[in-house]
Amino acid sequence: MFRSLRVRNYRLFFLGQVVSNTGTWMQRIAQDWLVLSLTGSSTAVGVTTALQFLPMLLFGLYGGVLVDRLPKRPTLLATQSAMALTGLALAALTLTGHVEVWHVYVAAFAVGLATVVDNPARQSFVSEMVGPDQLQNAVSLNSANFQSARLVGPAVAGLLITGVGTGWAFLLNGLSFVAPLAALLMMRGRELYPARRTPRGKGQLREGLRYVAGRPELVWPIVLVGFIGTFGFNFPVWLSAYADDVFHAGAGAYSLFNTLMAVGSVAGALLAARRGTARMRLLVVAALAFGVLEVVAALVPSFWLFALLMVPIGVFGLTINVTANTSVQMATDPAMRGRVMALFMMVFMGGTPLGAPLVGWVTDAFGARAGFAVGGLVSTLAAVVVGLVLARVGGLRLSVGWNHGHPHVRFVPRERRLATAA
Repeated sequence: MFRSLRVRNYRLFFLGQVVSNTGTWMQRIAQDWLVLSLTGSSTAVGVTTALQFLPMLLFGLYGGVLVDRLPKRPTLLATQSAMALTGLALAALTLTGHVEVWHVYVAAFAVGLATVVDNPARQSFVSEMVGPDQLQNAVSLNSANFQSARLVGPAVAGLLITGVGTGWAFLLNGLSFVAPLAALLMMRGRELYPARRTPRGKGQLREGLRYVAGRPELVWPIVLVGFIGTFGFNFPVWLSAYADDVFHAGAGAYSLFNTLMAVGSVAGALLAARRGTARMRLLVVAALAFGVLEVVAALVPSFWLFALLMVPIGVFGLTINVTANTSVQMATDPAMRGRVMALFMMVFMGGTPLGAPLVGWVTDAFGARAGFAVGGLVSTLAAVVVGLVLARVGGLRLSVGWNHGHPHVRFVPRERRLATAA
């Protein structure tokens, strides 16, 4: 389960990210709660989320082109430093009492700009640290790392918000970037597996798009995570509204919901780390379960039942992320990986500027339950459609029958039906 941690460079990277990811989750919770406190509007929370992911939608593909041209480690040193400065600036405004909602908007957009390059660089750099043989394990442990920080970050943020204010969460996030910066500087360059860098040239963006378009094993996972990322992952909007408007429980409940979801996400990441391959069937099943559980959670009346449902939602949400990420990376030529992963992240995260304000408006107009249900329904429909398309592309058909007195539904090769008929 933890075999890629034997690699010294990856172990340094992993430990640095533990600290930084905890700070990132603290800032996310504090940022959403600060906007809700300043405006009283779920739409404003959705706008903040949208601004953070809008740069990925606008410039994500260009970020991938840059990442394929640039050395990954110096690039990450620059992007991580920029995000640290953004957190410290927001902390200064909040702690001095001068913060306004537009300041939060600007900070969210600035972090998004850094993420345009940082995200594909980090995704691609994983393979350079561990090599192709341990890529699946390292990607899964990265996700476990991020989600483990989600256990600590929201809890600490909740204590800070209720105890001393949101500004301290922003300050600690800015300082937390010291850890990944130190880890990058301590790495041994001779132990890396550097990918061939793409020289500057014309048409590289179009080349990346053509590369993906000709490969169904890349196109359809990206399409699926696009729909789920746009409509199914708007938890800052929903959970803040549930904590404030539905259950009237305050910042502590919002922190609890995020923490329980993180418990499920860590479990999902560790299960993914144990698996040797990333199967499309698993991706579709996880997406279907994720969407159905969101609809169920939208309808339950009990605070504690809603809270407990965050655990399986976290499991399946993380399974979608890891399975799609790994399958796309493994199916991509290393020289194209920056552009392909930029497209993956642009679709997964860049759809949020479209989905978050829309979901925020539905939540404000019709209630948190309606907003959550809409996200779940869209995710469920996307899983069904993409599953059927992948089955058709793969020459499969749906088989429904009975096995030892129990119904079973699965995809089987079309040739099996033809052989039986013959």
